[in-house]
Amino acid sequence: MPAVEQAVRIRGRVFPGGGAVPRAGAAHLRGIAQVVLVGSPWSGLLFAVALFVGGWRLGVFGLLGTAASTAAAVLLGADRKGVAQGLQGYCGCLTGLALVLRLGASWRTAVLVVLAAAVCAVLSGAAARLLTPLGLPVLTAPYCLVVSALTVALSKGPVTVGATARVPGFTELTAADAGRALCANIGQIFFLDTWYAGLIVLAGLLVASRTVALAAVGASAVALVTACAAGLPAASITDGLYGYNAVLCAVALGAVFLAPTSWTVGYAALAAVATVPFAAAWEVFAQSFGTTPFTWPFTVTTWLFLAAGPVLDRPGISFEKAT
Repeated sequence: MPAVEQAVRIRGRVFPGGGAVPRAGAAHLRGIAQVVLVGSPWSGLLFAVALFVGGWRLGVFGLLGTAASTAAAVLLGADRKGVAQGLQGYCGCLTGLALVLRLGASWRTAVLVVLAAAVCAVLSGAAARLLTPLGLPVLTAPYCLVVSALTVALSKGPVTVGATARVPGFTELTAADAGRALCANIGQIFFLDTWYAGLIVLAGLLVASRTVALAAVGASAVALVTACAAGLPAASITDGLYGYNAVLCAVALGAVFLAPTSWTVGYAALAAVATVPFAAAWEVFAQSFGTTPFTWPFTVTTWLFLAAGPVLDRPGISFEKAT
């Protein structure tokens, strides 16, 4: 599929799978696809299918958030090429998913999703203005800021969190649970914890780029081993709660922002390892405020590893963005 494998560069960022697309709804489908840093509308279509497999509420509110943030960006005069590539839709998509899971499906939730997604569009512009001179991408920071603020505001107040029990040594999983975790680590990017939904998301990644799909599978395995070695709770490991940030981080560093080499593959794997304890620690902190980590571990870890790239550069190893 040469058209699908083609890469499109928008403002210095490469989006695998940005070739010929159907006209109708292409920007919205790309907006869903950009949740996992790919630009193929066919990937977005498969991701949307995975959302509806997870429940009609996820599908409807994910699409609503994507449409709302994209429309707001157009009305605010955002760069049309960026809008066409879905760069203004992915934070809205995640916002819709997070809020419907938190508040349930209702017209009030729909109104809140539209408003919050519009704010994401504003914050995306502000974040781009601040981060571009530093050579850092926006990633999911607008979504994290908006949804974290809303969930804290809508919570019933601080929650007292006791010490979380940890399994001594290595957390043992059955083969079935390990297989489920490998898939859930990918599906949880869209709040999906079933193995078959995770496989649909993986199929969407494969449509966009084999490199991206391999990065996702590899990071899922790395996160699984790391979480087990850390003695984290088996139920949370199986549900993919410690793996989705690692998958996003590996895709960003190993397939999108850094030129793919053997060194950057190892660099991305190290970043994936780092997100696991980071996510576990952030979870304890976030729970005390009635919220969750969302994709903060992915965003912050990716920023740090990208910022460290020039310092760690060495002859023959390029930390320039992929071409």
